[in-house]
Amino acid sequence: MKKVAVVILNWNGRKLLEQFLPVLLKNTPVELADCIIADNASTDDSLDFLKSDYPQLSVIALEKNYGFAEGYNRALAGLEYPYVVLLNSDVEVTAGWLGNMLAYLDQNEQVVAAQPKILSYREKEYFEYAGASGGFLDKYAYPFCRGRIFNTIEKDIHQYDTVTPVLWASGACMLIRLQSYKDAGGLDAGFFAHQEEIDLCWRLNLYGKKIVCIPESVVYHVGGATLAVENPQKTFFNFRNNLLLIYKNVPERRLKKVLFVRYFLDYLAAWMFFMKGHRADAYAIVRARNAFAKLKPSYKPVRESIQSAALEKEPDQIYQGSVLWNYHMKRKKTYSRLFMLKE
Repeated sequence: MKKVAVVILNWNGRKLLEQFLPVLLKNTPVELADCIIADNASTDDSLDFLKSDYPQLSVIALEKNYGFAEGYNRALAGLEYPYVVLLNSDVEVTAGWLGNMLAYLDQNEQVVAAQPKILSYREKEYFEYAGASGGFLDKYAYPFCRGRIFNTIEKDIHQYDTVTPVLWASGACMLIRLQSYKDAGGLDAGFFAHQEEIDLCWRLNLYGKKIVCIPESVVYHVGGATLAVENPQKTFFNFRNNLLLIYKNVPERRLKKVLFVRYFLDYLAAWMFFMKGHRADAYAIVRARNAFAKLKPSYKPVRESIQSAALEKEPDQIYQGSVLWNYHMKRKKTYSRLFMLKE
C-alpha cells in the first residue's frame, strides 16, 4: 500500500481538473501517493472527463452534494492509507510539495497534520488568503495567518520560511494522518463549507496534537473558485461557522465573555456592511447569528465531549489579544508587526 492518498473533492470543476491535474500528477511521485477524485454529484461533465482522460485515477462518486465537510468525511471513510491530503481542485503544486511534508511528519510522530506555504496563483509573489504560511486565531476566534491578516496580504519575501507550529492548516492543501482525522471525528458536517478545517485543527490541538506549516513545500492556490469573495452565502457560512467553532472549542472560563464580545462585534460588522451598501451581506450576518442560536442546543453534547477530552484548554497558537483591535486601531496589519518580528 502507498503511504498517501491525495484526495480532491470536486464539484462542477471540470475546467479546474483539466488545468491542474496534469501538474499534480507530474509533481506527485507515484511510489508515494495515489490521486483520488471524490465527486460531490457534479452536474457538469467532470465524471465523463475523468473517465475519458484519466481512466487510471480512482473516482469516488457521491450521490449528492454533501459540501466540503461531509463530502470529505464520506470520501475518506473507506480509505486505509497512513496519510491523506485534502487538496482543492484549484491548487497548482510544485516539485517536492508532498515529499517535504511527508518526511517531516514521518520524523515527528507528535505532529499529525501539516500545510505547505500557499501562494497566490494569480500573483505568485504574494501569499494566498486561505492559509498563507500557517493559520492562527486570536482570543475572539478571528482567523489570521503568517502572511495574511484580514484583507492585508503580504508579499512573500521569505520572511515566514521557518517550520512553525500553527493552530490550523488550510483545507486548500492539508496533509494529515488518516487515523488522527478519524479519531477526532473528521470535519463537522454541520458546517457544510468554510472554517471546518479550523474547527478540526483546533480540536486536534485541544487533544494534545501538533500541526505545522512547512514552507519548504510550496503550492499556488487560485482561491474563490467556488464562491466569490463578496458573496452573502459565504458571509453567512463564515459567521455562523465561526460562532459554532467558538462554542465547541473555547474553554468554559472564557466562553461567555467571548460570545458576549462577538455579539457586539458581529452586529458592528453587519452595520458596516449595510453602510457600505452591501445589504445582503449585512442580512447574512443576522441570519448567521439566528442560525447559530437555533443550532446551539444541539451542539451542547458535542461541546461537552470535546471539553471533557481536552488535554490542553488553551493552545499556545491562540493569540491572547485582539487582532481586530491591533489591525484597525494600532495599524498592525502584518503578522510580523503583530508579534514585532524582524522582517
